[in-house]
This record gives sequence, C-alpha cells and structure tokens, in this order.
Amino acid sequence: MPSRFFVTGSDTNVGKTVVSAMLCAALDAVYWKPIQTGSREGTDRMTVMRLAELPKSRTVREKYLFTPPVSPHLAARLAGVRIDLRKIVAPKLAAEENLIAEGAGGVLVPVNRRQLMTDVMKRVRLPVVLVTRTALGTINHTLLSVAALRAARIDLRCVVMVGKPNKENQKAIEHYGAVAVAGTLPHLRRLDRRTLVRAFDTHFEKALFRE
Repeated sequence: MPSRFFVTGSDTNVGKTVVSAMLCAALDAVYWKPIQTGSREGTDRMTVMRLAELPKSRTVREKYLFTPPVSPHLAARLAGVRIDLRKIVAPKLAAEENLIAEGAGGVLVPVNRRQLMTDVMKRVRLPVVLVTRTALGTINHTLLSVAALRAARIDLRCVVMVGKPNKENQKAIEHYGAVAVAGTLPHLRRLDRRTLVRAFDTHFEKALFRE
C-alpha cells in the first residue's frame, strides 16, 4: 500500500510545510496543497519543491489560490468566490505512488461559511499527521487539535513536533492525547533534501508512515 497522508497543524506557521517537505523527500512522495492563501509571499508548493528538490511534475497544482495571507474563508470572500469542497478531489496517481497533502492553517480553520479544514480532510479521506510545536503551550494546543480531529471522526495517524526536543511535552501529549508522537524535527542549520531525509531517518518512527 502507498503512504498517503494529510498534514495539518495545531496553529498557523507551526512548521507544516517543512514537515511536508521532509515527508516528500523521505517517502519520495508527490506534494499537493489544495487550498493556498498568502501567495504574494510565494506558495508552499514552491517551498516544498525547493526544500525537497522536487520537480514540478512531482507536485499537484492548487485548486484554490489566493493572494492575501489570511484564512481561506476570508481570502475567498475577498476574491469574490466560494470554496466548493466538491471541487477538491484527491489527485489520481499510480497505485504505488506516495502522496503528501497539506492543509491551510490549523485544524478548525474555516474554508467557507459552513465548512472547516476538517471537512477538507474528510473529503480527501487521508490519514492525518498533526504538526505541533515543542515549546510552552503546545500541550494545550495539541490536545485541543486532537480532540477536534476525533470529534470529526478523522483518522489521526500521529503527531510530529517541531523545535527543540522536549521529552516532557511529548510524554504529556502521548499520555493525555492517547496518540503517538512520531518524532521531533529539530531546528536545522540547512534545509535541503539531504538534511531533511537525514532528520527523518534519525528522529522519526518510520513504521508510522507506512500504510
């Protein structure tokens, strides 16, 4: 079975894109971000292509692309459009291909007047990897995100932490959230395919990323 996951976060700017790049590099996966805001600062697809050294052919174009760096529901409203989840369909890939899909913002970010990022996850039907910080405050943010995912009956595969390793926070999340922490991506001096693959090989439980 191929390894295919949806990467979400406990907050915005928590490290989802770097983790997505790491997983694309380590799993030799195709990258897809169905909804992108803040494109005036560049897209996450471009960032993943650069970090994971992916050719454009190993990425899928965004279904919705907005310029302002704001929540998807607001970006769409400012553009005079409505994000229609019926138009968000997982890409058709060869049976053996791996896929990393990345959400926009956190778990409960709204995408239109009625639907949230959790509805996007249910739409694409991929197991979820939750990215969160290691720093103070992460226990609360992570457990709230875990609770929201479970309330939506979403398949939460694991948590990935980003930052300076913090064993106590990791143990608390695993205990109170009853969820596996696959590993911690530390701050890296260089961000390129080689260092990301090395970080995955060194710091992560690889079995959690196999279907």
